[in-house]
Amino acid sequence: MQIAKVCGTVVSSLKPRSMTGVKLLLLQFIDAQGQLLPKYEVAGDIVGAGINEWVLVSRGGAARIEDGQNNRPLDAMVVGIIDTITVENRTLYSKRDEFRQSG
Repeated sequence: MQIAKVCGTVVSSLKPRSMTGVKLLLLQFIDAQGQLLPKYEVAGDIVGAGINEWVLVSRGGAARIEDGQNNRPLDAMVVGIIDTITVENRTLYSKRDEFRQSG
């Protein structure tokens, strides 16, 4: 899995029938120091993530393991919304702090 920040949504009116109803998000990956990387990816979302939230991303075949996803042409799936990340006894990210600052 990888860590990413939700930057936006992707809307596609023409797609395979198996993709109907799948919410697509534009994600920017994050490194171990909490810095945004110049790498973006579109991922399906099964957890209801929103803009600016940090999320866990499953990629490749693991993205399709969840029930009902195995016939969808997805390379990446948001599988969790992150509450906190702690590295070496230092809080790298806290959802509570993030939304307090932007609110």
